[in-house]
Amino acid sequence: MLRSAPCAVLILDSSEGVVQLNDAARLLLGVSPGEPVRRAVPEWLADAVWSFGGPAAAAGAGLGGTGTAGRRAEPIAAGPIGDGVFEARPVPVSGAPGNPASTAWWLVEVTERERLAGELAAERERTAFLAETSDELLASLNLERCMEVTTRLAARHLADAALVIVPRAGHGHPVAYCGPDGRVDHRDLLIDPMEVEGLADALRGFPPVAPRWIDPRDAPGWIARPGTGKPAAMVVIALPGHGVPAGALVLLRPSGRERFSAGEELTTGLFAGHAGAALSAARLYAEQASITATLMRGLLPPRTQELDGVELAARYRPSGDEDMVGGDFYDVYPDAVDAEAEALVVLGDVCGKGLEAAVLTGKIRNTLRALLPMAGDHRRVLEVLNETLLEDDSTRFVTLVLASARRQDAQVRLRLTSAGHSAPLIVRTDGTVETAATGGSLIGVLEEIDSTTAEAALEPGDACLLYTDGITEAVGGPLGDEMFGDERLRAELGRCGGMPPEALVERVLMLASEWVGAGPHDDMAVIALTAPRHVRSSASGSPGPEGRVP
Repeated sequence: MLRSAPCAVLILDSSEGVVQLNDAARLLLGVSPGEPVRRAVPEWLADAVWSFGGPAAAAGAGLGGTGTAGRRAEPIAAGPIGDGVFEARPVPVSGAPGNPASTAWWLVEVTERERLAGELAAERERTAFLAETSDELLASLNLERCMEVTTRLAARHLADAALVIVPRAGHGHPVAYCGPDGRVDHRDLLIDPMEVEGLADALRGFPPVAPRWIDPRDAPGWIARPGTGKPAAMVVIALPGHGVPAGALVLLRPSGRERFSAGEELTTGLFAGHAGAALSAARLYAEQASITATLMRGLLPPRTQELDGVELAARYRPSGDEDMVGGDFYDVYPDAVDAEAEALVVLGDVCGKGLEAAVLTGKIRNTLRALLPMAGDHRRVLEVLNETLLEDDSTRFVTLVLASARRQDAQVRLRLTSAGHSAPLIVRTDGTVETAATGGSLIGVLEEIDSTTAEAALEPGDACLLYTDGITEAVGGPLGDEMFGDERLRAELGRCGGMPPEALVERVLMLASEWVGAGPHDDMAVIALTAPRHVRSSASGSPGPEGRVP
């Protein structure tokens, strides 16, 4: 039975040593019967023999691989023998003449199984590491946060310490460093990438470069920092991005890990790919956000400026609560025409909403600013603006109201011109609401436009209201399907006679916002021009803004 066994089998006795063995065991261990256990077998097996002890609980077990009661012999120890790994499976042997305490030890080679199990464990560890990397890197599009996660994970899993260097931003290169303590330090350093072999190529991002191992003694002080010990090896790894250089990863590795194993090389490459993708996405997002913020500043409605002898207030609400600009706009130009000392106020509504409408809004506002020298002639301003918009292929158009205002004694004199826009409303102190007699063509549709300019005088306390159709066309109400409408607006304004301009525009915007509730709405813009109730007397005796009209 020993000779026919498929593996090495020894019959051992804790006191007498090797009792019997087959040829496979003799070739494997190079021992003969009679040798003591400690000298005949490896130490791990000898310990197992001594710990296993005496005979089986019941007699009758043979060499067939099962113990008493038909139970399968389970391994109680495993360890190396030569170049292989073996499991020791004990089976009590009963009926051996004069040796009832003998045990048959089956040595089953599990080298391949252990190798595969080790590879599986390594793969699971690698997968868990990369999953953690993806989860943490994808949690944010903040560049500094991505650099922090990359250095911390690299220092924890791949090296003793790690640095991430990204392409220069401003005067220096952003650098994140993480040491063995896991604390990440961010700095902007004025460095020369040529000081570190392979770093310039890694930061350039193209063509792809292989990891570059360098001597730590040649590294500058900003990489091999004091307090972290002397690294035995240093490697520079490019972080590939999506069309843009993402940066470089520098690993500082301890003694015994001067080179990557096959598994580490694969893990490091995958980690670099994940980190590079996240860093490049964060950089692109930061650049786009910066560009958007720069452009947005030029599109935001201006702060209302104090006009000489005219009170003014404005409010704006874009169609989306998350938006800052849209298709409605206004501009205020104090003393646009010096000869007549007039201030120009412009309120407009571009067809559509969102980014495209905001871009056209910016173009219109810039054009109007260039046309300020001819602001005394509303019709001419509108004609030139119309010609400018017709030169584009866009089918969008704009409606406008131009209001020129100047102080004349206690009154404010207005010239009002509408181009396809709702006519301004004059709100008298007694609650009377008048519609300015102005009208005209849309701008950006027809080659020839028509416009009518109306003149109006505001007595102290009177107001002129300019508004976009986002106010009157706001859909809501009790049933959620009714427009706010012109009549309802006029009725509400009748209760606002004599209001200061800030209160008036706030009241109008509040009414329209309450009407739509949480429903969708168009952009809303409203401006109020008011003749002050109080004026001051100048040296010549003419009224001014702080005295009372005689």
